[in-house]
Amino acid sequence: MKKLTLKIAILLVGAAVLVPFMASAAEPTTGQKPCELDRTIKVQMKYLLALPKDYDEKESWPLLLFLHGAGERGDNLDLVKMHGPPKLIEAGKDFPFIVVSPQCPTGNRGWQAHELSALLDDITEKYKVDKDRIFVTGLSMGGYGTWSLAAFSPDRFAALVPICGGGDPNTVRRFAHVAVWVFHGAKDTAVPLERSEQMVEALKGRGQRQVHGVPGGWPRLVDGSLQQP
Repeated sequence: MKKLTLKIAILLVGAAVLVPFMASAAEPTTGQKPCELDRTIKVQMKYLLALPKDYDEKESWPLLLFLHGAGERGDNLDLVKMHGPPKLIEAGKDFPFIVVSPQCPTGNRGWQAHELSALLDDITEKYKVDKDRIFVTGLSMGGYGTWSLAAFSPDRFAALVPICGGGDPNTVRRFAHVAVWVFHGAKDTAVPLERSEQMVEALKGRGQRQVHGVPGGWPRLVDGSLQQP
């Protein structure tokens, strides 16, 4: 009886040693196995915010996202006021919509669509934004940002107004349903006119009829010399 008890004890000890070893050995050390990532990406961004003077009198407002060019990158928001809507607002202009003008950090080569999307998520949560009337515009680097953000969030925008920018024509299939108003000066030495023409032609090739290519850059749009098509 004692010998039997001793044998059982030995078997139990052996099992206790071998089971963890066998479990680890069963897990493949080569090839592939299913995994899952659960991680939050932190986004920090400075921006200018302008609300209409009668903001409190309505339940919701359209929103315009303005993306500046490469020269205004940094951490000084006064640089963002050099062009476009922020410049006009600084001079006393009141727009009948919310205007958000972020600043691209110096270290970034260009606008990052996922960061801009996070900014819009935050703005729409905090303010009275009409989610069916969100528009994005930008010039030069901001024009590129406009095209890339549309490809990243194709169902978010009511219309796009890229100015002197460009993008990947292969991405237009994602936002071919969105109205687009494109501006580009023929004498632009920084970004060739062809960059905008390629995007316009790609949209037309997708059957988009609400795309308008207009000669000239940002000044022609903001000074009121053009009528909406």
